[in-house]
Amino acid sequence: MSKATRANTQSPAPRGGDRHDLIRVHGARVNNLKDVSVEIPKRKLTVFTGVSGSGKSSLVFDTIAAESQRLINETYSAFVQGFMPTLARPEVDVLEGLTTAIVVDQQRMGADPRSTVGTATDANAMLRILFSRLGTPHIGPPGAYAFNVPSVRASGAITVERGAKKTVKATFHRTGGMCVRCEGRGSVTDIDLTQLYDDSKSLAEGAFTIPGWKSDSQWTVQVYAQSGFVDPDKPISRYTKKEMRDFLYGEPVKVKVNGVNLTYEGLIPKLQKSMLSKDKEAMQPHIRAFVERAVTFTTCPECDGTRLSEEARSSKIKRISIADACAMQISDLAAWVRGLDDPSVAPLLDALRQTLDSFVEIGLGYLSLDRSSGTLSGGEAQRVKMIRHLGSSLTDVTYVFDEPTIGLHPHDIQRMNGLLLRLRDKGNTVLVVEHKPETIAIADHVVDLGPGAGTGGGTVCFEGTVEGLRAGGTITGRHFGDRAAVKDTVREPTGTLEIRGATANNLREVDVDVPLGVLTVVTGVAGSGKSSLVHGSIPPGAGVVSIDQGAIRGSRRSNPATYTGLLDPIRKAFAKANDVKPALFSANSEGACPGCNGAGVVYTDLAMMAGVATTCEECEGKRFQAAVLEYRLGGRDISEVLAMSVTEAEEFFGAGEAGTPAAHRILGRLADVGLGYLSLGQPLTTLSGGERQRLKLATHMAEKGGVYVLDEPTAGLHLADVEQLLHLLDRLVDSGKSVIVVEHHQAVMAHADWIIDLGPGAGHDGGRVVFEGTPADLVTARATLTGEHLAAYVGA
Repeated sequence: MSKATRANTQSPAPRGGDRHDLIRVHGARVNNLKDVSVEIPKRKLTVFTGVSGSGKSSLVFDTIAAESQRLINETYSAFVQGFMPTLARPEVDVLEGLTTAIVVDQQRMGADPRSTVGTATDANAMLRILFSRLGTPHIGPPGAYAFNVPSVRASGAITVERGAKKTVKATFHRTGGMCVRCEGRGSVTDIDLTQLYDDSKSLAEGAFTIPGWKSDSQWTVQVYAQSGFVDPDKPISRYTKKEMRDFLYGEPVKVKVNGVNLTYEGLIPKLQKSMLSKDKEAMQPHIRAFVERAVTFTTCPECDGTRLSEEARSSKIKRISIADACAMQISDLAAWVRGLDDPSVAPLLDALRQTLDSFVEIGLGYLSLDRSSGTLSGGEAQRVKMIRHLGSSLTDVTYVFDEPTIGLHPHDIQRMNGLLLRLRDKGNTVLVVEHKPETIAIADHVVDLGPGAGTGGGTVCFEGTVEGLRAGGTITGRHFGDRAAVKDTVREPTGTLEIRGATANNLREVDVDVPLGVLTVVTGVAGSGKSSLVHGSIPPGAGVVSIDQGAIRGSRRSNPATYTGLLDPIRKAFAKANDVKPALFSANSEGACPGCNGAGVVYTDLAMMAGVATTCEECEGKRFQAAVLEYRLGGRDISEVLAMSVTEAEEFFGAGEAGTPAAHRILGRLADVGLGYLSLGQPLTTLSGGERQRLKLATHMAEKGGVYVLDEPTAGLHLADVEQLLHLLDRLVDSGKSVIVVEHHQAVMAHADWIIDLGPGAGHDGGRVVFEGTPADLVTARATLTGEHLAAYVGA
């Protein structure tokens, strides 16, 4: 080969497209971001750090990921966009170099009773196809094994218009796998009639015990009393069979009551439509309490909770039905599938093995496919969503993760880190919002936001390598090497909470004494049985207050001031200072701006295009009428007070003209739980799981005594805030409360008075107490996984 020929084979100069190796953000102003500009390297693992509320999620999720998804949606026709979520353009000057973003967040999966781990992934679909091919006896296509598909039969005459019209008789039959009794839910509801009425009384004497049903004035009650179907003066216990049937199950019919046409309907269907079909969490407390008393959920006796028809359960492969397969622990199911070998379904078996192995690899091998998706924690839901991406052939994708280590034992964090690096090594950009130093340490690039939270944050404090972060003077850099020490002395318990024979989920006849009056930490790998022990086995009547990270029910009008009851003393203080009614200072009542009804923004629905939320021109987003804003307290109007942070408001209501002791006490509790940066009027829908839990904790702190159960309170907490949390837990215990914490963070373990460690593994490999004692004893023994990691953490 000549020199000239060799010269021609050299690689050409890089083209313009090869130089786009950065995601550039300029002038981001979403939420509390202050004109943030940052350059993020592509095909690298970038971790975003900073204290809670510093703007990490605003930059990663609400700016980068939101704009990527909005631009992808705009590639579809306007008709298709009408069926997709509408996204507004984030407030940012320039966004360059974006790629397709896949968001893997911690939003809980839908709590539909028919949604399971299997249906939320592809595992159930593949199992159904497998059984439709290999199951004996053969009962039909894949739908015959689906508990979401009912069996359908129809017959009749149809007209065929082909040449001369011809009427022919036709029948239609589709076999589904749904259990007829429970309709694929796995449980049936029974209504306790004794909770609905006192059968020794007549309707005229006020037999109904349903909240709000009063005989003398309630229209609903008058419909029953004057319907003509029952005798209103006869005790219900003396009704005939026909009267009882009409009273409880009567079909809807029109009746005339006091000259007004109304609809009469049996008591059971009436209640099912008016109360039992609604979300319990959204009900008023007294209505919810009634529903919980009146309705019992029991396992379906016909399908034994499997959701499947008898026919679907009769078809088996190697003596295993699809119901048996879905009930297996996924790690066991993966082993069973590996034992199947049939050339006719070889590609299907390969795909199914890969999916099930992904569950095990990601630390979810302890789940079963029939586990209801609504029962998964935020961390578990996030990892289930990850499964469909692990085997993806896509590259040059931006994966966005929200604290993927939440709910993971230190033993499992290393495995999660490996998965993140694997996604990166396939040529993808991985963006992670994270607080755990173990995950920050593997980053190629770190972006640290701060320096504080809320209005005190929103700027980039550091960009660079992990080594640069350690040496930097930011809060994250200074606390990166923090280690809590094991306490020299521990508190003595004041009593014990006995748990005997606990068998919830995977627990194996667990007997344990939980000490009271101290800080008890329950540890163990994910799936070892911690939540089953603490939430599912503590005997009723123990006075336990469970404070979890579940969503707080409320509209976009709800905020920390309304949730904690803070707004009541504030309204009264404004009313007293100005000699007017307190209702004027409510944006949901008389003081609301008429232009936006107190919402502060006007929502414009543009049909198939993205809806637009614009600041109300009448009140300029302040939510109140102009006349209301003329009333002042301490020189501030009500809108200015709601715009304050908790820290500002605590000082404002602490003394002087605006001094309000009731408001100051509530604000003090909010500051104690580390929420000093929240503004009083911030919508609850914008809070993270950790912030929601701390807000709930603040509302319960005023109660005397009691046993508090906290579920991973360090979730979403920066390294610098963990120390403050430990002081808060100490204050709770010192005030006479017993605190039980389910936690993976070694700093909380080291600070405990008593540790209960479950394991040794997850699922059926767990469910046992493997250690009880002080943290010092656990470190010395190193007999469990938790002990090994805690010893390494404290440097023992």
